[in-house]
Amino acid sequence: MDEENGKKKSRTARQVFTVVDRNGKSYWIRIGAAFANYDGSETVLLDALPINGRMQIRDQGAKEATTKPKAGVQAAADTADDDGD
Repeated sequence: MDEENGKKKSRTARQVFTVVDRNGKSYWIRIGAAFANYDGSETVLLDALPINGRMQIRDQGAKEATTKPKAGVQAAADTADDDGD
């Protein structure tokens, strides 16, 4: 068990993205989350599979701090989330 100042450290979720290249631009699409386990291993939960086999695992907020979201990424995410219900 990790402790800092007598308190348990919280397990922080990280975001999992796939990076898709279209028309010379890279689009980041969130496909899941990753969690660090107490033994140093990681658990990855995917909502979708990358068709190109490429994934990026980032700390939450790291991507947003370096770049602004692109309109195409949000539109792609909205379309992917629509399950027809």
